[in-house]
Order: sequence, then structure tokens, then C-alpha cells
Amino acid sequence: MRNRHLAIVTTFLLFIATTVAASPEAWRQEWPNTDFGKTNVANWTEILSGGPPRDGIPALSSPKSVRAKNETRIEDREPVVTVEIEGQTPRTYPIRYLTWHEIVNDKVGGVPYAVTYCPLCNSAPTFDRRVKGRVLTFGVTGKLKDSNLIMYDRETESWWQQATGEGIVGYFTGAELTSIPSWMESWAEFKTRNPNGLVMAQPNFSRTYGRNPYVSYDSSSRPFLCNGELPPHGIPPLARVVRVGNRAWPVSRLASAGEIRESGITLSWAAGQASALDSARIGQGRDVGTIRVRRNGRNVPHDVMFAFAFHAFFPRGEWMLR
Repeated sequence: MRNRHLAIVTTFLLFIATTVAASPEAWRQEWPNTDFGKTNVANWTEILSGGPPRDGIPALSSPKSVRAKNETRIEDREPVVTVEIEGQTPRTYPIRYLTWHEIVNDKVGGVPYAVTYCPLCNSAPTFDRRVKGRVLTFGVTGKLKDSNLIMYDRETESWWQQATGEGIVGYFTGAELTSIPSWMESWAEFKTRNPNGLVMAQPNFSRTYGRNPYVSYDSSSRPFLCNGELPPHGIPPLARVVRVGNRAWPVSRLASAGEIRESGITLSWAAGQASALDSARIGQGRDVGTIRVRRNGRNVPHDVMFAFAFHAFFPRGEWMLR
């Protein structure tokens, strides 16, 4: 336990050392085109710097891809985020890359979308990039709210909360991104089902892709840079839950049942996917399983996030405990 704690402290040492108090006045030079007078953030102190500056975590756009059957770098149990647009070749985006880039702006079959991943919340929703007649391109602000990634669009420099897809600062305050179905599964599952499917190619950046910089994070007792209320019902803050709308199903319940049919949807769990936030090598992480959510056989937008994040961003949400 002591070694695990030290690993977490070491991982975040640089981040903690550079965390500064929130202040729009201090941000205006870095964000000259952001309208800080328009916001639904009740208290600016809720927003903290996670360490890296604006674009210090470089989002990607229009990435190259390769056929699944030709990809050899990825280990079978590594998690990937899969997007299937009707009539188009299935595509997947490895967490080994999203860990270091957090946002991938892509377009398939006329649908522009952003695949996102916040390691500190384990949140990975995919959003349609079309908002009010405009196609937006997203980047990483370097800011966090309740430990969750705050994105920005390059067109208006408005800020967006990744966990909810809601505009929180600037021109698009109050706007909501539309979620499109995507899911996290193992690389083995994707390539077995789609040998001719497309997988995002390794980006041309100097990163230790395949390594996890957040060793043992999902076994820690509290989240990083989040001092809000703990989840109710005695649920551990970093326990995974499946969020569908404003409802959350504990993954532990789903894993025990294998399948749950409630609220008009079917949730299923199958072993074989490694946690991206456990061991130093992503593909060797403990098994957290693959979750699918469907309604009448069709994929439903959902997110597998930590319990603390669900409670923070959906405080009136319904906990599906039995």
C-alpha cells in the first residue's frame, strides 16, 4: 500500500507543484478571445490548473489510421474507444494514445466528432462537433473542474466540461454537445470483430505510448484535485459506474450480474479489458471488463466514469443500486 501511495504521489508531483488558484484576470493573457463575462461557473475557485498550459496536452485532428489486421503495437487487453458510424468502416482509438492527447477530432461519413478521454475521471464520451450550425475543433485548456478535463473550441475559445459536454465559459455557455454512441473495449475484441476495421495510427509525438503515467490511480482512496462531496451509499470515489443520461449503474453490480435490463436499456459486461489506470504497462492492468449499452439492439451513448465524477456533475442523478 505504501509503494502504491508513493507511485501516485510521484506521478502527480509536477502537477501539484504547478497548481495555481483560479482567476479569470490571470487567464486573460493566455485566453484573449474567451468571454469570461459569460459563464455558468458559480465559483471560479472550482477551476484549477492541472499543470500543463493551454495545449500542453496536444489534442489531435484528422489522425491517420491503419487496418486492424496490420496493427502490431497494441496488446490484446488494452482498451480502445470504438466508434461505428452507419455505413462506414468501424474505427477505434487506443487509450494508449488518448492518455497523452485526451481529444481526437475526426470526421467519418460526413459526421465530425471528438473522441475524448479524461484519465482522472476515466470518462470517455464521444461528441458530435456540430453546434448551432458550426463545426468546432476542440483542444485541451490545461484546466480542471472537479478533476475533470475542461476542453475549449478553437473557433470561439469557449470552455467546455468534458464529463457533461456543456459549455461553461464564453460564447457557447449553456450549449450542449450531442453525444454519439461509442464504447471502450479491448483491442482483441475490436480486431476480432473488425479485422478490416480502422485503428488510429501512432501519433508523431515523443511520448511513451503504451505506458500509464497514472500508476495505481484507480485504486487510490480519493481523486486528484477534487475536494467535493464523496459519493453516497458508501460507494468508493474511484469505483467505476456506467452513466446513461442521469442514471449510474455500479460496474460491480453489472459485473456480478453479467447483464441488466432496466429503464428500457440492456447493459452487459464481459471480461477481457485491462484498466488503463492500474499498472505501468496499460496492457497488463487488472481486468475491468467491457461494457455495452443497447436499446432495442442499437448502441446507446454512455460513459464509464468514476463514482466521484458522476456525483460531482450529476448531483441529482439516480444511483441504480438494485
